[in-house]
Amino acid sequence: MSTTAPDVRHVVESSGDDLDVARAVFESAYGASGFLPERTERSFGYRFRSVGDDALSLDAKRFDGRMLGEVDATSHYFVSWVSDGGGLVDLGRDEVALAPGRPVVFPSERPFRFDLADVRQNVVQFDRRTLERVAAELHGTEPAPLVFDHAAVPRRDAVRSWNAELRDAAQLVLGSTPLSPLAMAEATRRTALAMLRTFPHVTVVPAVPAVPGARGRVRAAIEWMHARADTPITTTDVAEHVGLSIRGLQQGFQRQVRMSPNAMLRGIRFDRVRAELRYHSVGETTVAEVARKWGFAHAGRFSSAYAKRFGELPSETLRARR
Repeated sequence: MSTTAPDVRHVVESSGDDLDVARAVFESAYGASGFLPERTERSFGYRFRSVGDDALSLDAKRFDGRMLGEVDATSHYFVSWVSDGGGLVDLGRDEVALAPGRPVVFPSERPFRFDLADVRQNVVQFDRRTLERVAAELHGTEPAPLVFDHAAVPRRDAVRSWNAELRDAAQLVLGSTPLSPLAMAEATRRTALAMLRTFPHVTVVPAVPAVPGARGRVRAAIEWMHARADTPITTTDVAEHVGLSIRGLQQGFQRQVRMSPNAMLRGIRFDRVRAELRYHSVGETTVAEVARKWGFAHAGRFSSAYAKRFGELPSETLRARR
């Protein structure tokens, strides 16, 4: 008895010659509204096909007409290119021409307007958290939002590498063989790495929160604690960094912020644990894994102290992510 292997991909397809249906299809595909389709000299018709899973999808579309609108791409990261037709993205701001031969990353930190006509267009769509995790792995940082310079022209050799990696991914993702979760995840990871190596970007590092009363060397010490919280630094290390004795550092902290350097560092690490638990979903990590990563080895004491600081258990924080 044979069984059909499970396939993690979902496929969305639509085609036709109705302007209103086309508008609804593309609004739904990119989570937008207010698209304005118009006819051009070509006989109108459209086709849309998307294949992938929640982390990565490869979209192909034909649109023989003009489409204007606004996209809020802040839930995903997009790379797009056309083989025919074109237009402009980010109208009225950092306008970029979408033309054959040049892949473009869409603005990801804010909505943007576009005006395209008679296009054969492809789009690679990444779930935000997926790409941010791969970026963290690549750069050796914590997952954080990415900002791509969509107006920057990528190097030719980088585009060649991107095209080669994408061809390999497309053969797998668009092929007829069912894809297991592991195979799809590996294709997603390789494509994500290629995107990150091709298109200029920066990681948005959260600003160090101001601590009332902190100034001078105490403030510098707190900033250094934030920057090194994921390393095994001690009060001695902090004192040496800001040029104080341990006693001088302790006195400065008590005088300015009413707590010890150790308590400050511990609080920073608790905040990092909370941020990471809120970022992940149940099944992606465990409270114990995150706690150990940030230096909390005793599960019972950690949970109790966490609940005292945040008013909920760490398991509740993890389950609450949407």
